[in-house]
Amino acid sequence: MQTVVLAAGVGSRMGPLTEERPKPMLPVAGRPLVAHTVETAVEAGASEIVLVVGYRSEDVREYFGEEYAGVPVRYAVQEEQRGTADAVKSALEVLDDGPFAVLNGDALYDVPSLGELYDGGPAVGSFEVEDPTSYGVLRTDGAGLVSGVVEKPDDPPSNLVNTGAYVFPAEAGAWLRDVEESERGELELTDVLDRLCEQSEVRAVAFERWLDVGRPWELLEANEWKLAELETRIDGDVSDDAELNGPVVVEEGATVRSGVVVEGPALIQSGATVGPNAYVRGATLLRPNAKVGHAVEVKNSVLMAGATAGHLSYVGDSVLGRDVNFGAGTQVANLRHDGEDVKVTVKGERVSTGRRKMGVVVGGGAKTGINSSLNAGVVLSPGATVRPGESVTRDR
Repeated sequence: MQTVVLAAGVGSRMGPLTEERPKPMLPVAGRPLVAHTVETAVEAGASEIVLVVGYRSEDVREYFGEEYAGVPVRYAVQEEQRGTADAVKSALEVLDDGPFAVLNGDALYDVPSLGELYDGGPAVGSFEVEDPTSYGVLRTDGAGLVSGVVEKPDDPPSNLVNTGAYVFPAEAGAWLRDVEESERGELELTDVLDRLCEQSEVRAVAFERWLDVGRPWELLEANEWKLAELETRIDGDVSDDAELNGPVVVEEGATVRSGVVVEGPALIQSGATVGPNAYVRGATLLRPNAKVGHAVEVKNSVLMAGATAGHLSYVGDSVLGRDVNFGAGTQVANLRHDGEDVKVTVKGERVSTGRRKMGVVVGGGAKTGINSSLNAGVVLSPGATVRPGESVTRDR
């Protein structure tokens, strides 16, 4: 099955994390997010991958090359970000005649469910959620067939949301040229799905696992999912008196010093250093050359390449961008005292993360002074600074 993977967008809802790289290239368990999507597609039966690129396309091309996971890779360029239908339309020039699949490059799918989607089209992936009002919701007939999709309805016709995974017949490619702008000014692939439902029987394939990774806390969830699949491997330099429990990978070139306790799942990548006397727990990813200093605790977090948590600090449920430097004694709050879910600013609006525990999101190159504190849900822009001893309760 030839498979189009959409990876052209900026990812503005990821806030400061996408100013230097496209959202599909953000790290999940040591590889770009979109690499997990592609690998899942290949395992499920993709015979060829067509990556639709746009924003910082060179990052995607350099990573994937002409072949990945044993299948050929071709590229299509979406010149302007005008919506999903426009993205797929840009791939028509490199697609062969015949049915084709479409996947969102910023989503994670489970292999068996995607394999079932590939087994017979036309089809669309579905996933059951408690509150579907923030999604595209599928209209179904109760027998597994789809009659259309409704975007973010106040009165949802079902609890089945659109996962952004499709199998289209060859003729659907021509319909992409007829799509008109939606109310939000985009060309929507769901218009093609609606037309397909009018002319054919379209299966709703229930996905066992699916995650739309659009916001920073969903990047944490993606790492929780994929880090849990690790198998312990110790190739780096680990002190004899360090304690590693659960699935932990220490890559060659990484260093775990004396007195360190790591409770996996955790991935410590080449060039990263931990300790001495540090505590790493939860689903934690330390990217190349990240540093966790003396007596630092890091819990359920992502430290991107070159990020440093100075000694005597606490970092919980947070994402630290490239080359962030937390001064000694920096403390991250990750729990509201009123017990409510933590909120984070997304595109200028405070949004509930749905998480009781959520720390901070820090853009690349930001720095904190010694003994500073950051409140739960704070977002720091790239290059932001925090003075020694300062308590930060609002974004900057």
